[in-house]
Amino acid sequence: MDKIQLMKEKIELLNRAAKAYYQENREIMSNYEYDRLYDELAELEKETGMVLSNSPTVRVGYELLTALPKERHERPMLSLDKTKDVEALKAWLGSQKGLLSWKLDGLTLVLTYRNGALDKAVTRGNGEVGEVVTNNVRVFKNIPLTIPYKGELILRGEAVISYSDFNRINEEMIDAAVKYKNPRNLCSGSVRQLNNKVTSERNVNFYAFSLVKADFSDFGNSRAMQLEWLRSQGFDIVDYRMVDAGTIGEAVRWFAAQTEGNDLPTDGLVLAFDDIAYSVSLGATSKFPKDSIAFKWRDEIKETVIREIEWSASRTGLINPIAIFEPVELEGTTVSRASLHNISIMEQLQIGIGDTVTVYKANMIIPQIHENLTRSSNLKVPDKCPVCGGMTEIRQNVDVKYLYCTNMNCAARHIKKFTHFASRDAMNIEGLSEATIEKFVAAGLVKEYADLYRLAEHKDRIVNMEGFGEKSFDNLIKSVDRSRKTTAVRLLYGLGIPNIGLSNARLICRRFEHDWNRIENAAFEQLTEISGIGDVMADAFVSYFNDGENRKAVNSILEEVELEKPDSAANAQLLGNATFVITGSLERFANRKELVELIERMGGKVSGSVSARTSYLINNDITSGSTKNKTARELGIPIITEAQFLDWVENGNRP
Repeated sequence: MDKIQLMKEKIELLNRAAKAYYQENREIMSNYEYDRLYDELAELEKETGMVLSNSPTVRVGYELLTALPKERHERPMLSLDKTKDVEALKAWLGSQKGLLSWKLDGLTLVLTYRNGALDKAVTRGNGEVGEVVTNNVRVFKNIPLTIPYKGELILRGEAVISYSDFNRINEEMIDAAVKYKNPRNLCSGSVRQLNNKVTSERNVNFYAFSLVKADFSDFGNSRAMQLEWLRSQGFDIVDYRMVDAGTIGEAVRWFAAQTEGNDLPTDGLVLAFDDIAYSVSLGATSKFPKDSIAFKWRDEIKETVIREIEWSASRTGLINPIAIFEPVELEGTTVSRASLHNISIMEQLQIGIGDTVTVYKANMIIPQIHENLTRSSNLKVPDKCPVCGGMTEIRQNVDVKYLYCTNMNCAARHIKKFTHFASRDAMNIEGLSEATIEKFVAAGLVKEYADLYRLAEHKDRIVNMEGFGEKSFDNLIKSVDRSRKTTAVRLLYGLGIPNIGLSNARLICRRFEHDWNRIENAAFEQLTEISGIGDVMADAFVSYFNDGENRKAVNSILEEVELEKPDSAANAQLLGNATFVITGSLERFANRKELVELIERMGGKVSGSVSARTSYLINNDITSGSTKNKTARELGIPIITEAQFLDWVENGNRP
């Protein structure tokens, strides 16, 4: 394995271990193992002369600035000329060889290294003057802070935030009006922060795409060799393919096929000559360099007719208009809906039912309305929320109008509680993800827990939703029906009563012999008599069931499900004198004592060390290199997780 890759793997493992230990109060490796990996990493850094920004051997201090200083670039950073025609690319390339690479959609940066260390980082800015963001770049996820090369190095690259991180960060923002519209805006806002602690939390990555200066001549007159040399210095480089006029069409098609699953935002491709001397000889125009050209995807535009506008409510109270139109084929897939984003865009397009519109896929991924050809403006903005029926209001933020539901108790604001209710340890409705639940709530199909068991009544609407069809609908209903036979523990935990976790739900249900009537009518004093249930938990429990709306919701659930009581006699000996050893942190029990009591109550034994007499080692980190794990493997003793143990206890599925 290449040393740089080995360093990256050790850094990732060490950082995971540190996070678990310092932030999550659990250990995923012994101190000895951590120190060994740390020393190996330090030795690799010494050997390669390279230190990556997220290495635990360095700690970049956070700094709060009052303003970002500005700096003029040594040479202007020109924009690229562009085309949407593959034949034009072939003609441009001529008889030369070229590099075809992603055109990443982020923030372009110029980095300078001196004496093997990052000295300066400057944004592109207006092409002539950029902002100095050195301290922010130091906390990027993948920047080398030191490199083996000790001469002056200047390079260019793109700072980007992945779609997955973009979605995660936007989800954490409560106010819809301040959410970022795309990863590029988020990246720009993250890199240009005055407080680099914010930057460090955003998972910004840097991909080098051009070497500007290095007092090192062994590049074989090849731009590809320059990029590979940058890779050897520890930089991630933009993904590229070597092409000529005969292969460029196939390469473009390859990149196009990768677009949909690509987690990094792109807005096309870049073609550059591989021959460095030839590139330099071409010079530049006043606007564009002559050594490279951008390729933009030619938007496939289709005409269709608006059939309805769906108003989709979200957990922030924001209600987005979504255009539903006659299905059309775009970029190889059938498309029938596109977000209109907000009231202002809807008004600009003068959208109305029956209008003829043109649609396309932005960057070959996201369906968008291109133009409204008839502009009827016959659409009325709803004055009631489609989910709860509460009053709506239009709010304006920086000249953009948004529609909001004013009801703080709207079901759309409580997506998380429905997701928790359907989760594995609760009602265990497989395949009912948070994203799917959000669709159902937005469409008004789910307003209370029991509605999840009534989805079969809405087959016609669900099979026509994006991402659904007959087969996925049938699978979902089968999963819903399987979950109808459940236990009091699962139901109680699924209700999401504050402070009542899975282990506490077990304790309460056991105390009242899994009799739901006794459970929901439990008195404060009865609950506090249970070991492990304190005043705060008992108060939250009693308050929940004293609320009439909560009682009504629970009664609706009970009409849809069947609560099965565990066989006490069978459970008493379920673990059949098996001997367990417990190691590592626990996720589903309040403490180790609680797990030990359960094992002993069900006929098992617990030992402190692994030996030939051990039946099972319980450890949530099965791949750990801990002493107990190693001993268990040597003796052929099964290592099982908490989840596997609970599946055995609850469902009789012995690992």
